[in-house]
Amino acid sequence: MKTAIITGGGSGLGKELGKLLSGQGFHIFLLGRTPERLQEAAADIESIGGKVTYTTLDIRSNEDIERFAENHLQDHELSLLIHNAGVGHFGPFQDSTDDELVSMFETNALGPIRLTKALLPKLEQGSTVLNIISTAGLRGKKNESLYVASKFALRGFGESLQKEFEGSGPRVVNAYMGGMDTPFWENSDHISDPSRLRSPKEVAELILRSYEEEDEIVIESKK
Repeated sequence: MKTAIITGGGSGLGKELGKLLSGQGFHIFLLGRTPERLQEAAADIESIGGKVTYTTLDIRSNEDIERFAENHLQDHELSLLIHNAGVGHFGPFQDSTDDELVSMFETNALGPIRLTKALLPKLEQGSTVLNIISTAGLRGKKNESLYVASKFALRGFGESLQKEFEGSGPRVVNAYMGGMDTPFWENSDHISDPSRLRSPKEVAELILRSYEEEDEIVIESKK
């Protein structure tokens, strides 16, 4: 049975992608830092008849990534790897901290790069790596300089692999979507009214409608 790995799979877009892909015949493997959220997401997938596994993994930890790659996929045919985990800190550049810089680059760029490399032996031609990047990977935005920088890094990584693996390895798809109405904004006042944004389910449907044919997907935030 083909397997889809989803980082940040315990809530928001990751959970919705898992639910939809489970209906397309994928065994869903959820990764995330919060066991309670992973358990809840797994229960939702099982409730609609899907097959699901989950384990905690801190995408910022290279040790966690290497341990996962070595110990968890022996019986899985890896067909889809979705880099969905992300973190954002917003505000004027002059007020940013080094901890915020490191957190965003480790989560949004270094983690996906390291996980892709660790799983590359299991990603055969015909499989897909799907980078959930955000429209912050397409253009600069006020009060988002470090977040944008981390997303541009992932964009460059994905576009380079598209050229490197063309015809001889996994497909690489970069998805750029605007803000969504998710827990991502719970501790931020950067977005005044998240309810005006697209729902995670709507964005998940749009991504899965296109990712098998398109190498680049752009979904703006407004409904």
